[in-house]
Amino acid sequence: MKLAPEAWPFIRVALALDIALAVVWYAWPAAAVAVPLALALLLTVWVAAFFRDPGRTGPRGERLVVAPADGRVCGIARVEEPLYLHTQAIRVSIFMSVFDVHVNRYPVSGEIEVAHYNPGQFTVASHDKASLVNEQASLGIRGPRGEVLVRQIAGSIARRIVTDGGPGDRAVQGERLGMIRFGSRVDLFLRPEAVVKVAMHQKVRAGLTVVAEYPS
Repeated sequence: MKLAPEAWPFIRVALALDIALAVVWYAWPAAAVAVPLALALLLTVWVAAFFRDPGRTGPRGERLVVAPADGRVCGIARVEEPLYLHTQAIRVSIFMSVFDVHVNRYPVSGEIEVAHYNPGQFTVASHDKASLVNEQASLGIRGPRGEVLVRQIAGSIARRIVTDGGPGDRAVQGERLGMIRFGSRVDLFLRPEAVVKVAMHQKVRAGLTVVAEYPS
């Protein structure tokens, strides 16, 4: 299983805890040690699973917008987008639970024109206000059908947003954009002519699910 590079500091700590508890259990094989050891081993497995980075090969094309994150659609709305699109936009919000893959992917190919980080709060990411008040990082991409904005939003547990690209970099549809630790949300802002292909509460997968399509 391929892991995201951000996994290794956490895995090293988890393994060190496993080894320490295993040594104690070997010297003193009692239930008081066996239970914490079992829990620590489960935690190590969960940490590895959380940072998994599976390969994704799915639909690609200039007319298509693929999901930037794994999770469930928690919002579809028309909103004003003043940072990059500077007009009314369609916002599709995807909430990632702690059990979803947290590697984010580019929804379209194009040039990154805007990268903006905004510190903020850590409210529950699925709440609508999280798009306005939570810590977030935004990337504006000029794709073949116009501007697309991707916004990584920290949640009540997340404390670290990783964004790989910056202005002038090339975004490749379906390739890694970054990741968020831990529960979090990604908002996708599209031009008004885009046709949304997902529904509320639908499960989507980054780089695989077609979120929207532009008219031919």
